[in-house]
Amino acid sequence: MDILHTGEFFGQTNETLRFNGLTLTDTEYTHEYVDWHYHENAYFTFILQGNVIEGNRKEVYHCSPGNLIFHHWQEAHYNIKPKGFTRGFHIELTPEWFAHCSLDKNMLQGSIHLKHPALTTLMYNIVKETKLDGKGAQLAVDSLLAALFTTATGTGKPQKNTKPLWVKQLRELLHDAPMDQQWTLSALSQYLNLHPVHLSRDFPKYFNCGLGDYLRTLKVQRALNLFADEQLSLTTIALQSGFADQSHFIRSFKALHHITPLAYRKLLT
Repeated sequence: MDILHTGEFFGQTNETLRFNGLTLTDTEYTHEYVDWHYHENAYFTFILQGNVIEGNRKEVYHCSPGNLIFHHWQEAHYNIKPKGFTRGFHIELTPEWFAHCSLDKNMLQGSIHLKHPALTTLMYNIVKETKLDGKGAQLAVDSLLAALFTTATGTGKPQKNTKPLWVKQLRELLHDAPMDQQWTLSALSQYLNLHPVHLSRDFPKYFNCGLGDYLRTLKVQRALNLFADEQLSLTTIALQSGFADQSHFIRSFKALHHITPLAYRKLLT
């Protein structure tokens, strides 16, 4: 079985940044199939464009733009790339980085598909910082990455029976809904068979934010998934992502990423 060393990925790496114990790469995937392999470092894979299928010894992940996967050291997996352009952003982490940030290097283990939108927002902001400031982004990246780990330990892989069933049902419902779906508290409560007050009161306990903030974050991330399609205007993207108009989209986007959608779209090209 192949082992990949620091900075090595199957494909064409277009950009590499190295900080104190971190290696960040922006890579175009060029192999239709990559056989079982593992990496010497723990790392995140964040899909920016296209699609990839990744399998490990327990699960198979179908990844599209905005999907985030973590692999601990020497976690074996394989990859299948469907037709089309696929681009991934990777962050490799050495034990020295964890020590530098006073974090437990084993706080996340195994292979994990991290789905919480707060984690996706943090990763998009890491990408933004590297594109804006290059090697000068170390402080911002360290800070965002530490926050990502802290958040992931509470939302990435919860223990069994620690959350009520409606939490899983609601997450799947919101993530799988059409982009233009306009939810109401009453409709969600009826679907989950919960009292609206119960849903409103307990939602922040399990999602780390309010229901409105969560929905706006999902809409922004769906918009980011469409940025690579050069045929779509920002107005079209806003409407297809569920925003009432472009001005609402811009305000929501800036609140999460502190940059306009147009400026962020240019960073990704």
